[in-house]
Amino acid sequence: MSVLSGKKILLGISGGIAAFKTANLVRLFIKSGAEVKVIMTPSAKDFVTPLTLSTLSKNPVYSTFFDKENDHELWSNHVDLGLWADLMLVAPATANTLSKMSNGISDNFLLACYLSAKCKVYFAPAMDLDMYKHQSTKNSITKLQNFDNVLIPATSGELASGLVGEGRMAEPEDIIAFIEKDLLTTLPLYNKTILITAGPTHEAIDPVRYIGNHSTGKMGYELAHQAANLGAKVLLISGPSNEKITHNFITKIAVKSAEEMYQAVHINFKDANIVIAAAAVADYKPTIIHSKKIKKKDTTLQIELTPTKDILASIGAIKEAQFLVGFALETDNELENAKGKLRRKNLDLIVLNSLQDKGAGFATATNKITIIDTEEHITKFSLKSKAKVAKDIFEIILNKYTIT
Repeated sequence: MSVLSGKKILLGISGGIAAFKTANLVRLFIKSGAEVKVIMTPSAKDFVTPLTLSTLSKNPVYSTFFDKENDHELWSNHVDLGLWADLMLVAPATANTLSKMSNGISDNFLLACYLSAKCKVYFAPAMDLDMYKHQSTKNSITKLQNFDNVLIPATSGELASGLVGEGRMAEPEDIIAFIEKDLLTTLPLYNKTILITAGPTHEAIDPVRYIGNHSTGKMGYELAHQAANLGAKVLLISGPSNEKITHNFITKIAVKSAEEMYQAVHINFKDANIVIAAAAVADYKPTIIHSKKIKKKDTTLQIELTPTKDILASIGAIKEAQFLVGFALETDNELENAKGKLRRKNLDLIVLNSLQDKGAGFATATNKITIIDTEEHITKFSLKSKAKVAKDIFEIILNKYTIT
């Protein structure tokens, strides 16, 4: 998943030969999971057709305030489009369009939308060599940057005139990469490493059977995706789970047993800024693991159990600057048990869910949580989807964690 996934992108195309590249640009935005609406200046239609761009974007293409040839055509609202977008990109941005943008001239629909936009605006110049070098063009670019618009620099190469030099619009792949990187640097967890444990552990009895629990890992995976959406590099240490990873900022480390999870956590703990222990780790494991399948008999079977290592307590004892979050699933005396775990294991936050709450706990799409901090401030949340619960948890973390 790209950082552009779910973003609403307004693409403005002005009339230059580089407009032919915008078909691929729209395709790449869509592939990244973005929604795209296209605005063309009337002259842009000489280089690429609205039909091509509407087919690729799956949205109508805008060019004028209304269609003079259609008496029933509704007026296109530039204000609504400007407010709809999460970001706007003008590409190619010709010398003419740059000049109008920088001077507030609004003589076409694209420029009206630009002046109405409340979102971040990127522009990718494209023109011939001498036009790009001209002082008026430089002044336009400087003024737009002073308006906090973001320049995607033109590149050097062979131009339509036959000259070789600066003025080529950046390639679509490079424009996408530029915007992704720029957006990432604004995210609150950019350059941070988040370690998350998820899922159950399986403690072998014999080659066929194991001791486990009903955890699916869904809560931990939702936390991992939310951390990635906030710009973090995520290390997800997961016990057996059918949940899927859909974000390329997440690295999954698959484990089975509590001992494997213990080792993986300790190997990666020192590099983490925030650690969230959401896994349902087995408290006990069989003392003896049989090498062959235990045959069924008419008599009772006794399995001796040994405590597993306490992963959360072990990292709480050695934490330095890490922000440590634990989970507590309780059935009685919930608040006091959670507060005790918070103190004993040297946590910064603890997330409590109770099996007494309908829709909370294992194997559900929802959860109902209470978060307790080191000062024993209690924040209660209503029943929500686990994706929304993950957002709530990170909102509290970001309020408590000092980002340096």
